[in-house]
Amino acid sequence: MHRRRRTALVLTAAIAAAAPLLTACGSDAHPGAAAVVGGQRITVSQLEERVGEVRAAQRATVPNDAQYQQAIARTGTLTRDTLHTMILDRVLHRAAEDAGVTVTRREIQEMRSGLEEQAGGAEGLETTWLQQYGIPPERLDENLRLQLEAQKLAEKLGTDTSRPEFWKALSDASKDLNVDLNPRYGAWDVQKSSRADAKTPWVRDVSTAQTQQGM
Repeated sequence: MHRRRRTALVLTAAIAAAAPLLTACGSDAHPGAAAVVGGQRITVSQLEERVGEVRAAQRATVPNDAQYQQAIARTGTLTRDTLHTMILDRVLHRAAEDAGVTVTRREIQEMRSGLEEQAGGAEGLETTWLQQYGIPPERLDENLRLQLEAQKLAEKLGTDTSRPEFWKALSDASKDLNVDLNPRYGAWDVQKSSRADAKTPWVRDVSTAQTQQGM
């Protein structure tokens, strides 16, 4: 478990991509849908609710309107990044299921305890996840489950999350789920399991990020 704590993966925004737009859907085909994954709609209202959770958490952590506006400016792509997280969660969960990977509540709590220790407590961990990765406190356990699924899937495949074998598993899951993205939010690259307009890596090493933050 200590090794897993040191190598915890964190979802940020998306994968670096300069790829063709492989899949997209229109609002006429799926009214009110931001995306359709495995035949299940992610509605625009659900997406807006998730974005609202992040904004509310950001507002609660800053003392004045000026700093809140700065936080908004730093997260200008929050809506698209949040949708990417919601889609990737389902894609990764399918890939993990296909590989026979499961994550228990106890494993999530163990990971959280280890990260809280690194961050100086629960509040420190929640603040870090919110500021660096756009994950509000109420979604932290969900995100940790996502990270554990990624780690265990890579281990099951005998690889790591930077290797083609891992990404092929996610690509296969994307194809199986037939990810269908409303064009207003970009397009989904099946091969890379990311929005095709995304610009930043979606995995980071927590220990490295925290070391840089403390410098």
